[in-house]
Amino acid sequence: MWVVGSGQLHYSVPEEAKHGTFVGRIAQDLGLELAELVPRLFQLDSKGRGDLLEVNLQNGILFVNSRIDREELCGRSAECSIHLEVIVDRPLQVFHVDVEVRDINDNPPVFPATQKNLFIAESRPLDSRFPLEGASDADIGGNALLTYRLSPNEYFSLDVPTSNQQVKPLGLVLRKPLDREETPELHLLLTATDGGKPELTGTVQVLITVLDVNDNAPVFDRTLYTVKLPENVSIGTLVIHPNASDLDEGLNGDIIYSFSSDVSPDIKSKFHMDPVSGAITVIGHMDFEESRAHKIPVEAVDKGFPPLAGHCTVLVEVVDVNDNAPQLIIKTLSLPVKEDAQLGTVIALISVTDLDADANGQVTCSLTPHVPFKLVSTYKNYYSLVLDSALDRESVSAYELVVTARDGGSPSLWATATVSVEVADVNDNAPAFTQSEYTVFVKENNPPGCHIFTVSAGDADAQENALVSYSLVERRVGARALSNYVSVHSESGKVYALQPLDHEELELLQFQVSARDAGVPPLGSNVTLQVFVLDENDNAPALLAPRMRGTDGAVSELVLRSVGAGVVVGKVRAVDADSGYNAWLSYEVQPETVSARIPFRVGLYTGEISTTRALDETDAPRHRLLVLVKDHGEPALTATATVLVSLVDSGQAPKASSRASLGATGPEVTLVDVNVYLIIAICAVSSLLVLTLLLYTALRCSALPTEGECTLGKPTLVCSSEVGSWSYSQQRRQRVCSGEGPPKTDLMAFSPGLSPCAGSTERTGEPSASSDLSGKVGCSSILFIYIIIYFFLKDIFNYSQGPNSFIHFSRNPA
Repeated sequence: MWVVGSGQLHYSVPEEAKHGTFVGRIAQDLGLELAELVPRLFQLDSKGRGDLLEVNLQNGILFVNSRIDREELCGRSAECSIHLEVIVDRPLQVFHVDVEVRDINDNPPVFPATQKNLFIAESRPLDSRFPLEGASDADIGGNALLTYRLSPNEYFSLDVPTSNQQVKPLGLVLRKPLDREETPELHLLLTATDGGKPELTGTVQVLITVLDVNDNAPVFDRTLYTVKLPENVSIGTLVIHPNASDLDEGLNGDIIYSFSSDVSPDIKSKFHMDPVSGAITVIGHMDFEESRAHKIPVEAVDKGFPPLAGHCTVLVEVVDVNDNAPQLIIKTLSLPVKEDAQLGTVIALISVTDLDADANGQVTCSLTPHVPFKLVSTYKNYYSLVLDSALDRESVSAYELVVTARDGGSPSLWATATVSVEVADVNDNAPAFTQSEYTVFVKENNPPGCHIFTVSAGDADAQENALVSYSLVERRVGARALSNYVSVHSESGKVYALQPLDHEELELLQFQVSARDAGVPPLGSNVTLQVFVLDENDNAPALLAPRMRGTDGAVSELVLRSVGAGVVVGKVRAVDADSGYNAWLSYEVQPETVSARIPFRVGLYTGEISTTRALDETDAPRHRLLVLVKDHGEPALTATATVLVSLVDSGQAPKASSRASLGATGPEVTLVDVNVYLIIAICAVSSLLVLTLLLYTALRCSALPTEGECTLGKPTLVCSSEVGSWSYSQQRRQRVCSGEGPPKTDLMAFSPGLSPCAGSTERTGEPSASSDLSGKVGCSSILFIYIIIYFFLKDIFNYSQGPNSFIHFSRNPA
C-alpha cells in the first residue's frame, strides 16, 4: 500500500559547507527507526541535484556530501533550496524534505571591465552626469548590497542612485569645470564594497580624457523606455524607437545610435539597433524561461569633435506564452505485477514539471480509460500509479498505459508517457483434458513397452505454472498393482503397456491418469482411460477328452451295422479359448482319409459324425476317420481328432448301446418322440417363466406405497464382450478389470427394477421391508427357473443324442 509522509521537513545549510557538515537528524524527524533503514531500502533522491547531500544509515543524520554553491544552483534567485524525496519500502512511504541553502559572502563585486574610458569635452557644464556601469555581485541580500566610493579628486563626485532608482545607472557628476590645457587626463579609482561580513570589494580604473570643442551632447526624450514583448515574438519585430536630439548643428548635430560598449553579448545576440534611425529590432530567440527581462543601455553619439553622447535605458519585459509542454518522469517501482496483487498496490511514481509560469505551468494528469489502474495525487505535481481492480493474466497479460499531462494554457499543451505493466502469472488454473474419458483399443500380445495412447492436458497459466507432468493414479487390478500393466511418461503423456496383454485374461483395463502442474501449490486433474484388449487368434482349438478313448488316443465308437442313413453315431468336441470368429469352429474330414467306401461324414459346425447311407455287410468292420477342427481366425489354427468307428452286429452290441439299436430299428419313430418331448418341454418352461415374472411383478407393486408414481424398470443385460464368442471353456473364466472390485463374469443378468416412489421416500427416507422381501423372492425365483431349464434341457438332449453325447454351450447367443 502507498503511504504518503505527512507534512514536509525543512532544514537549512550554508553554502560552501565542508564535507560531513551536519544538516539534521532526518530519520528521527521522519519517525523512522534506525534499525529499519537498511531493511526498508531507505533511498534519498535529490531530483537531479547530484550527491550534494547524503544520509548516514547508521545514525540517520543528513550531512553535506559535496560542495554546495548557491550561485551555481539558483543563480540570483532570492530563494534557494534542495528538494529531497525520501523513499522507504515495506510499506512504501515517500517523504518530502526541503533543505534551504543559505547565502554566504563568497563572491566579491565585479565590474564589467577593469578599466572604463570616458571622453569628456572641456565645455561640459557643471553638474553634467556621466553614467558608469556598476558592479555586480553573485550573492544575494545583504551580501549583494553594494556601496561605491570614488578616489579623492576635485573635479568629479560619485552619484549613487537610491534604492527606488535602481534602474538609474551609477554616474560621475562634474563639480569643477574641466580645462584640457591644465588637465588633459584624469585617472580615478572606483571601488565597490558589498554588505557581507567580511566585506569584499571590487575596483575599476576610470580614465577620463578631456576633449575640446563640441559642447552639446545628444539628449533622449526619456532616460528609461519600458517595452513588453511575448517570448514567441518573430525575428525582425520592432521593439522600440528611442529618439535623441542634439542642439548643435552640422556634424555636431548628427547622431549615431548604438548599444553601450559594455553591453552583454546576450543582448547583442537578441537585439539590433539601427545606427541611423535608432530602431531596436529582435534578431534572436526570446525565452521567458531563460530571462524574464532585458536591460539595454543605449547611447546616442554625435559626429562632432570631440563627439558627445547621450544615454538612456531600454527595459524589455518578456511576457510568458504557453510554449513548453509538460514533462513526465516515471519511476517504476514494482514490475511485473502479480495477478493476485491487492487493490491499492503502488505500481509506479510519476512526477510532472512545466517550465511555463502561472496557468501555463499548472498541470493535470490523466490515465488511459478502462484499465484496472488509477492515478493518485500525492504531493503537488507528484502522482502514484496504483492498482484499482483485480487482474487476470489469462485474460490480459500486459497493459500499455498512457499517462497524459496537460497544462492550463490556451491553447493547452500536453505530453504523454507510456508505462508497460506486465502481469505476472500465479498458479490459478489446473491442467484440463479435452475429454473426461478416453477409449483405447489395443490388440493382445502387444510387445512390452509399446505405446498405446497419448494423453494431453492444457494449462492456461504460464511458465512453470503451465508445465504439466503426468502420472498414474495407482490402484489394484485384481491381485496386482496397476503399475505392473501400464506406465505413463511424465512429460509427454505417452501411455505404454509394460507387458503383453492377454484378451483371455483381461478384456478391459480401466484406470486414471493424473496431470499436475509445477506451480506452488500444484494443481491437477484426472482423466479416465478405458483400454479394451482386442482378441487375436492365438489359441488353437482344443479337443475335449471323450468318454471312450483308445490306447493310441483315438476316439472309439461302436455302431450297429443295422443303422440307417443320417443317424448320429458320435461327436467330436472341441473348444477355443479365443472369442468371436477366432473361436468359431468348423469340422471336416481330411481329404486323404475320405474314400468312396467310408459311409460317414462330420457336421460342419456341430462335429457330429453321422452315416451317409445305410450300412451293409460289405462295409469294412473298422473305419479310421481323421477330423480336422479349424477356427475362423486369420490365420486359421487347427487341431486333428482321430475317430475309430467299429461296426458290430446286433448280437455283439453291449448293453450300453441298446438305445442305438433301437434307433436303428425305428429311427423315424424315435425322432418323432424326441421332437414332441422338446415341444412340450419348451412350452412348459416358457409358461413357468411367464408365471414367475407375473408373480414377481405383483409382489413388487403390492409392496410399494399407494401414493406416488411407480414405473416398472427395464431389465438390463450387460455382457462384457460386444463381439461374443462361439465356444465356452469350463477351464477358463473371463475377467473385466477396472482397477476396482472383484473380477466380473462374462454374463450378468440383472433382475427387473422399479424406480423409487417419491411419496414413500419423502415420508420415511428408506425402502420398506416388504420391498426388500419381494426383491429377494423375485431373484430367487428367476435363479430357480434357470437351474430347472438347465437340467431339463440337458436330460432331453442327452436322451435324444445318445449315451455318448453331452450338451455343448456357446458363449455367442447365435
